[in-house]
Amino acid sequence: MGVSLRFIDDVKIFVKSGDGGNGCVSFLKEKFVPRGGPDGGNGGKGGDVIIVADSQFMNLFDLKHRKHHRAKRGVNGSSKDRHGANADRITVHVPPGTVIYDEDKQNILADLEVEGDQFIAARGGNGGRGNATFVTSTNRAPQKAQEGKPGEEKWLGLELKLIADVGLIGFPSVGKSTMVAAISRAKPKIAAYPFTTLSPNLGTVDRDPQRRFVVADIPGLIEGAHLGVGLGHKFLRHIERTRLLVHMVDLDLQNGRDPVVDYETMNKELGAYDEQLALKPQIIVANKMDVSGAREQFEKFAKYCAGQGIDPHLVSAKDGIGVKELLDHIEVELAKIAEADAQSS
Repeated sequence: MGVSLRFIDDVKIFVKSGDGGNGCVSFLKEKFVPRGGPDGGNGGKGGDVIIVADSQFMNLFDLKHRKHHRAKRGVNGSSKDRHGANADRITVHVPPGTVIYDEDKQNILADLEVEGDQFIAARGGNGGRGNATFVTSTNRAPQKAQEGKPGEEKWLGLELKLIADVGLIGFPSVGKSTMVAAISRAKPKIAAYPFTTLSPNLGTVDRDPQRRFVVADIPGLIEGAHLGVGLGHKFLRHIERTRLLVHMVDLDLQNGRDPVVDYETMNKELGAYDEQLALKPQIIVANKMDVSGAREQFEKFAKYCAGQGIDPHLVSAKDGIGVKELLDHIEVELAKIAEADAQSS
């Protein structure tokens, strides 16, 4: 996924399933049969509305401008005991990782995490019974039939949470997009000003056919992000599904940033949004070792990290220095996480 202003990860849609078809009142004209004999068929079932996780879709953009999804009603029953046909269901395609809420986002209705997961968003109404089904020993010629049941209709909230093994976090312009470009086939927009990245970038790291993982550049995180400052409140949710965080800090003195302050501030933002985010495993990366004064900055930062029991990586994503060692460390940590998950399941 490259940078795109069309990246949409939060929409509301309206779904309406089909009404059931009406039952039929009819009598077959045959000699010696009272009133010809009831032969009214049942109505068909209305169409369901199904939401399906489909990896061909990268975000919710298509639903931003196509909010209403209505299935057709079932066909009415007819004479000669002919039942009405059931209406076809309609399918709404969303990316894997889409969470479905009720209209007010108070309750999670479904979490479509992997390809093929599906949720019946609105069930079609049942068809009405025809008069042939109402025959009894005391009522050989019923003249009643049922109307089809109405379908369901509702507004739903859809929210995409990207599924990636590794999430790159850090303040704007620390080099996250450069790192994604350096380690994967993704081609994000890169420039030296805040909020270059207006949507998450996904890239697949292929070290060989059996060793690959997905990395996401999470944009727009600044102080106050959990309160809606900057762009971070839109994208913090994408960190929730990552298994490992790579926390990048900036060593470039000209940017006026203090790596220690940035590191602490970012972790506070994660915890303020969701305490579980702050508990995720992190690898700390000090980037831009290629710039003047970076070594001195790193020595100060490394001293702080030593006091926290952290061993940071010194890299230059731009020149590729230290990147291989970082990828080796990422693979080791992902393997540890996978082993821990297997033991707990």
